[in-house]
Amino acid sequence: MRAVFDRLEQFAVDVILERRYGKRAALLRVVLLLLSHLYAQIMRLRLWVYEERLARPRPVGCLVISIGNLTVGGTGKTPVVEKFARALSARGRSVAVLSRGYKSKSAPWLERVRRRIGVALGELAPPPRVVSDGKRVLLDATRAGDEPVMLASNLPGVRVLVDKDRVKSALYAMDRWGIDTLLLDDGFQYLPLKQRVDVVLIDRQAPFGNEYLLPRGTLREPPGHLKRADVIFITKCHGRDNATLKERIRQHNRHAEIIECRHVPLYCQNVYTEERLPLEFLNERRIAAISGIAQPDSFESFLRTLGAEIVHARQYADHHRYSKGEILSMLAKSRRLRAKAILTTEKDAVRLPPLDPEQLPVPILFLRVEVRAIGGEAAFERVVDRICAGAEGRHPAVAIAQHAQSPESHSLTAVRDEECPG
Repeated sequence: MRAVFDRLEQFAVDVILERRYGKRAALLRVVLLLLSHLYAQIMRLRLWVYEERLARPRPVGCLVISIGNLTVGGTGKTPVVEKFARALSARGRSVAVLSRGYKSKSAPWLERVRRRIGVALGELAPPPRVVSDGKRVLLDATRAGDEPVMLASNLPGVRVLVDKDRVKSALYAMDRWGIDTLLLDDGFQYLPLKQRVDVVLIDRQAPFGNEYLLPRGTLREPPGHLKRADVIFITKCHGRDNATLKERIRQHNRHAEIIECRHVPLYCQNVYTEERLPLEFLNERRIAAISGIAQPDSFESFLRTLGAEIVHARQYADHHRYSKGEILSMLAKSRRLRAKAILTTEKDAVRLPPLDPEQLPVPILFLRVEVRAIGGEAAFERVVDRICAGAEGRHPAVAIAQHAQSPESHSLTAVRDEECPG
């Protein structure tokens, strides 16, 4: 059944991105376009409900930084979450990352129904899933989702929690560990938490997807909703001029700090032995590539820029969970084609099945990357310093808002004075 759903998902993606043609594809695009108009109205109504305070977002008494995007997948969000977590921890903040655990395995349906009935009758809601307590990674990608496990593995000292109710996760982290800084992974559309700094990522290669809203396109919200952003990262720049894109961003948001950045490859790492190899390993070397991400073509293109010769590539649906048979088949084909290694992404690596590295005909490696600001890290450091400036004496959100309103500030606003306690 999983293979059937994966094929259906891939067909839908191909239709949305205009890679499928014919009568069925054309009919599906019409249906999806009608649904996207309905979706747009729902999103506008939802935002209006919070803006008019018919539904009140909840303050939790600590700094909340949301890191998200307008489009579905592929903007490089996870490395930016990691970058913020490291920088804030280095400045003495006690940090927790809150994720919804996209595509993680939920409890059985009947158990979820029983819990909801119990909560309605006054029982305590189950606690969030703790992916990392700051010392150990406690859950795998099946139970937690690939991105939370990746963050937990790379961020010792940072707690990582998974729950769709991130207000509950926030209160749990603050009560259990005394957390004073919360990072919402993929949180731009999560409105129930207030007093927050909104960081929005825009992919330089496809800034607003195909310009259609879900499900006809890849936009989660209309571009006009960028007005809520305090900081905007333009990702995957790689030296390209962004003047036109910046001008369009400024049509929707005049105040946000704009930081241009790129993904920098660091090294290759063996998935099973953790051995690290320099990037030079890829130069003029025959490799196979396997990925289940939103933009697999971008990953493969990235490998080619590092000098790799891709002799075989296998693409799966985003967040695909690999079976042992799929990987063994990939290994066999790679060996026949005389590939010297199989390359995948770090997100994919946490979804691979356990295998004995001694039995593998070719090694399976992932490419480790990080995000860096173009022209130096000064702009990013300035943003983090403003966030931390309110740690003494005032709520950080108040300090950020006041600094944003000063003449010398370049932005970081959007936290209104009336939203702050006292």
